[in-house]
Amino acid sequence: MSAVPAFEIGIWNAWILIIPYLLVNFGLPFITIDRKSTFWMWPSYTRLERICLVIGMLLMGGMWIYSIFLPLSTGTGWFYAGLFVYLLGWVFLVLAYLTFMATPVDKPNTTGIYRFSRHPWYLGMLLIYIGTGIASASWVYLLVALALLATYRSAYLIPEERMCCERFVEAYREYMDRTPRWIGIPK
Repeated sequence: MSAVPAFEIGIWNAWILIIPYLLVNFGLPFITIDRKSTFWMWPSYTRLERICLVIGMLLMGGMWIYSIFLPLSTGTGWFYAGLFVYLLGWVFLVLAYLTFMATPVDKPNTTGIYRFSRHPWYLGMLLIYIGTGIASASWVYLLVALALLATYRSAYLIPEERMCCERFVEAYREYMDRTPRWIGIPK
């Protein structure tokens, strides 16, 4: 793994792992998820949460741009380990997406993969970024992905849970009591 990888535009760069994610995460919901779903709602943010949100968005944008110039380490152990983490991220993302589509808009997402994690969509997203960093053998990309993870609690998780508690009241509180925020990490 190198701290400063070669910067070159090429077909086998990290962008080929990021483009499918961008299309699914930012395109597909527009045609498949009901507009009344919590997917489309933005919670209210405190000042700290807004700062974390902006930092997180800047980190993501930087990662997307960096992926254009970041060669994948194809044929190496780093590539295959990263590809495994990347594909695991897709499993979480797809299962979360399917649950969102199947859940009525007046109910919280508590079935499917949401039985095991309150935020499988974000978990999948982070695994995709971390897997891309490993597959590229780039410490820089991996560290930025971990910095992005550090912003998630304040930028996404806490505000979203607060919004769901307001919208679904007791049903969501009960769900929070029995389901961890991340898979395998206690509540």
